[in-house]
Amino acid sequence: MPDKDTKTTMGTEDTAEDKAIQDSQDLRPSVFHSIKFFVLCHSLLQLAQLMISGYLKSSISTVEKRFGLSSQTSGLLAAFNEVGNTALIVFVSYFGSRVHRPRLIGYGAILVALAGLLITLPHFISEPYRYDRTSPAGMPQDFEASLCLPTASAMAPAPSNGSSCLSYTETQHLAMVGIMFMAQTLLGVGGVPIQPFGISYIDDFAHNSNSPLYLGILFAVTTMGPGLAYGLGGLMLRLYVDIDRMPEGGISLTSTDPRWVGAWWLGFLISSGIVALAAIPYFFFPREMPKEKHEFHFRQRVLAVVSKGEDSSSEHSPEESPKKQDGLAQIAPDLTVIQFIKVFPRVLLRTLRHPIFLLVALAQVCMSCMVAGIATFLPKFLERQFSITASYANMLIGGLSIPSAIVGIVVGGFLVKRLHLGPMCCSALCLLGALFCLFLSLPLFFMGCPTHRIAGIIHQPGAQPGLELFPGCMEPCSCPSDDFNPVCDPSTRVEYLTPCQAGCTNRLVQEALDTSQVFYTNCSCVEGGGPVSAGSCVSACSHLVLPFMLLISLGAAMASVTHTPSFMLILRGVKKEDKSLAVGIQFMLLRVLAWMPSPVIHGSAIDTTCVHWARSCGRRAVCRYYDHDLLRNRFIGLQFFFKTGSLACFALILAILRQQDKEEETKVATCPGLQQQLLVSGQEKPEESKV
Repeated sequence: MPDKDTKTTMGTEDTAEDKAIQDSQDLRPSVFHSIKFFVLCHSLLQLAQLMISGYLKSSISTVEKRFGLSSQTSGLLAAFNEVGNTALIVFVSYFGSRVHRPRLIGYGAILVALAGLLITLPHFISEPYRYDRTSPAGMPQDFEASLCLPTASAMAPAPSNGSSCLSYTETQHLAMVGIMFMAQTLLGVGGVPIQPFGISYIDDFAHNSNSPLYLGILFAVTTMGPGLAYGLGGLMLRLYVDIDRMPEGGISLTSTDPRWVGAWWLGFLISSGIVALAAIPYFFFPREMPKEKHEFHFRQRVLAVVSKGEDSSSEHSPEESPKKQDGLAQIAPDLTVIQFIKVFPRVLLRTLRHPIFLLVALAQVCMSCMVAGIATFLPKFLERQFSITASYANMLIGGLSIPSAIVGIVVGGFLVKRLHLGPMCCSALCLLGALFCLFLSLPLFFMGCPTHRIAGIIHQPGAQPGLELFPGCMEPCSCPSDDFNPVCDPSTRVEYLTPCQAGCTNRLVQEALDTSQVFYTNCSCVEGGGPVSAGSCVSACSHLVLPFMLLISLGAAMASVTHTPSFMLILRGVKKEDKSLAVGIQFMLLRVLAWMPSPVIHGSAIDTTCVHWARSCGRRAVCRYYDHDLLRNRFIGLQFFFKTGSLACFALILAILRQQDKEEETKVATCPGLQQQLLVSGQEKPEESKV
C-alpha cells in the first residue's frame, strides 16, 4: 500500500513536471508572449483605427457639400466620436488592471470596424447627388436652366425647386446626418480600450530602458494612420461620389469644379476591413506576460516564470512591494461599479494633485487643440485659400505633414532613450520643441491668396454679407436664387455664381482629346459679351501652397518632438499601479478639453469668414465663398494661440522642476544621478514623489 501511494505521488509529480515542461515548450515558440510582437500588432491596429477617423477629416469638405453642412456642424461631427470615448475612457482605464486587456482591445477594434461600415450607410440609402439643382429630376444636369432665359421660360423649373423642400426630403436629410453622428459615437466607444490598454500593457511588460523606444515606435507608426488616411482620401476623392450608380450619359464635372463631390464613402469600407483584420491577433495574447529583461535571456525568463508560478517576485525590487499594496487598484481589486464611483473622486484628486502631471496634461491639451484643428480643417483651408482640389490637398498633407510628424516623434523617443534624459531634460526638450513650433507659424499669417472677385457678393469690411443684384443686365433673366454653377470671365478675372447672373444665353462645348471645355456666350453682364468659361477662376498664387505646407510640416515636426518626453514625464511621475488610471485621466482631459471642442471652435471661426451661404429649404447650408484674408488670420491665429499656451505650460514645468531640484540637492547630495536613473528604472521613490 505505501508503495502504491509512493508511486501515485511520484506519478503525480512527474505529471506536473511534464506539464510544466510542456507548457514552457508551448510558451517558448509562441510569438504572442513577446512584448515586441505586441508592439507590432498594436502599432498596426492604432494605425488602422486612425485611418478611419483621419479619413473623415480628409473628406470633411466633401461631406459638407454632399449633405449641405456648415463648418461648425462638420466640426461637431468630426468631434462626436469623442463623446462615447470620453464617457467610458476613465472607467475602462481604471479597471484595466483586473481585466484581459488584449481581449478587450480586440472587441473594441471590432466595434470600430462596424462603426466604419455604418458611416457609409447614408450613401447607399440616399438619392444620387445632383450638382445642378435647377434641373428637373428627369432632365440631364447642366441643361439650359442655368442660362439667362426669358421670364416666361424660366418659370418652368420653379415647381421642382419648391418640391425639393418637402418635409420628407428634409426628414431624410436629418436621418442621414443622424446616422453619421451615431456611427461617430460608436467609433469613439470602440476606440476606448485600444490606446490606454495598449500603452499600459507595453509599459508593464517591457524593460524600463526599452519602454521609451517602444512608445516612440508605437506613436510613430500610429501617426502613419492619418497619413495613409489622407493619401487614401486623395485617391478616393478623385472618383465621383456616385461611381457605383453613374447616370446615363455620364457627368460634365471635373475634380476642379467647386461642385465636385468625391467618393467619400469608399475609403471607409477599405479602412473598416483593415481594422477588422488587425483585431484578430488580440484574441491570442495572454492577460499577462513575463516582464522583458533582455532579448538573449527570453527563454530563461519564461522557464523561470513557469517553474515559480509567478512573474512579479523576481522582477520587482523590495521597495515596490509596499508600493503595489498602497494603490487603490491593489487594495480593492474587486470593486463594483458603484464602489468605484464612490472612490474614484479621491483617486482623481490624488492624481491631479501632482503639479507636473497637471501641467503636462494641460500642455498636451493645447497641442491637441492645435492638432485637432489642423487635422480637421487644414484640407479645406488649403482648398479655399489656394484654390486647389480636395485630392491634391490631401496628398500634400499625407506626403509632407504626416511624415514630418513621424520623424519628430521618433527623434523625441530616440533622444529620451539614447541620452537617458531625466525629468528636467525632458521638460527642456519639450520647451524647445514648442518654441520652434511657435516661431515657424509666424510667416503663415502672410502666405495666402486674396479673395476672388465675385460679382454680386459684398466684401467691404463692416458690410453685411449678401447678394447684390445687378439691376440692368439681370432683370430679364429671372435667375434662380439657389442655383450654383460658377463661371469665370478670363479677361477681368471676375467670377459669377451662375451663367444666368452673367447674362449668358448660349452654351458651347469644345471637345478635346480626353476632356471637354464648356463656355457660355452672349453674356450681357460681361464686357464684350463673353465668352466665359465654366468653373471658378484659377488662382494666381496657388504656387504658395508648397512653401506654406513646408512651414506647416516643420512646425509639426517640432511639436511632435515633445510627444514622447511629455508622456514619459507622466508615466514616470505616477505609481506603477496608477499608470492605467493616469493615462486614462490624461486622455479624458485631452478629449474633453481638446478633441471635442477644438474642431467645433475652428469650424465656428471658419464660418464667421463666409461671405456667401447656400440656402436649402430656408436654412443655411454649406458656405460657397470665404473672405480669404479673414479666413487665414483666424485659422492661423487659433493655431498660434494654442501653441503659445503649450509653450507657457512647458516653461512652468521646467521652472517647477528646477525649484524642486534645488530643494532636493541638500537631501540627495551623494546621489547626483538620481534623476537620470529615475527615467530609466522608474523605481526610485524620492523622484516619483517629486514629479
